[in-house]
Amino acid sequence: MTNILRPALSLTVIFSVLTGVAYPLAMTGLSQSLFPNSANGSMVQVSGKVIGSFLIGQNFAADTYFHGRPSAAGKDGYDATASSGSNLGPSSKALIDAVKQRVADLGGGPVPDDLVLASASGLDPDISPEGALFQVARVAKARNIDEAKVKALVMRVVRQPQFGVLGEPRVNVLGLNLALDRMTISP
Repeated sequence: MTNILRPALSLTVIFSVLTGVAYPLAMTGLSQSLFPNSANGSMVQVSGKVIGSFLIGQNFAADTYFHGRPSAAGKDGYDATASSGSNLGPSSKALIDAVKQRVADLGGGPVPDDLVLASASGLDPDISPEGALFQVARVAKARNIDEAKVKALVMRVVRQPQFGVLGEPRVNVLGLNLALDRMTISP
């Protein structure tokens, strides 16, 4: 019996150490040395203070900023410790009522889907170019800037699908709002 048990236990220990300790440490070290910003969450600093991450959506409520997707993560939304969708299906009265209210809050009429529907994680940092362009008039008016300049800014920050085929065109809301701040602060 020990002839069979000893090799099995030895292999279990060896592979546990390799796959549970050595490999994760090697990958962490490699990613920290090659891609330190990405490995540390793509944190964004302004004047030495962390203000967010390019990877996690956050709530921008002021009219002077572009707004991201609605969030169902946590009680008040945008809670990274409670990342999840609402789990409401398309026939859910609560979801239908919430979407109707969001459409009404945005002035009614045709509204890009991503401005009224939460993402699966509730923390999506990106919106569609259509979602950003929909907000141009509000942001330009709130900042007293020409709409054409704000629209041009949106078009400059649109990120195309990776390798031209993976994903959809998108706009990172935090990146867009930072660019907007730089545009309005600069002479």
